Amino acid sequence: MTTEKQHRFLDLDAVVGELDEDMDGSVKGETDAGNDTGTDAATATGAGTATTMAAAATRSFQIAPGQQVRVRTGPSTSHPVVRKLAGGSWVGIHCQRRGQQITGPYGTTDIWDNIAPGQYVSDAYVHTGSDGPVAPNCTG
Repeated sequence: MTTEKQHRFLDLDAVVGELDEDMDGSVKGETDAGNDTGTDAATATGAGTATTMAAAATRSFQIAPGQQVRVRTGPSTSHPVVRKLAGGSWVGIHCQRRGQQITGPYGTTDIWDNIAPGQYVSDAYVHTGSDGPVAPNCTG
């Protein structure tokens, strides 16, 4: 059963349709990956279709309620912590990469989510609704 929140993020065609109507580059309904509270909307401020399409491709997901999640510089617990996210906050996943296997509220996985440049959280703490990748593989 798909929840109303999941429907909002699964319908990429609707997001792209809204972007076509709103050519100032703002992205409605996206969460700023750098925001610990998940309440501010992110905007794509560049000119042109490439920037708008890249912003539309970033999907937002919720951190497990009741969990404080450490954001690290790479895909393992050996990487330094750069900040912490409150449970229930929302993050945008830009890309994903394989790393250390972690067990959390959403299972055991070696998938790590890139939420900002040089910032990763284990997918075991992010409600993506999938046991597999939901974003492109990180390159570089």
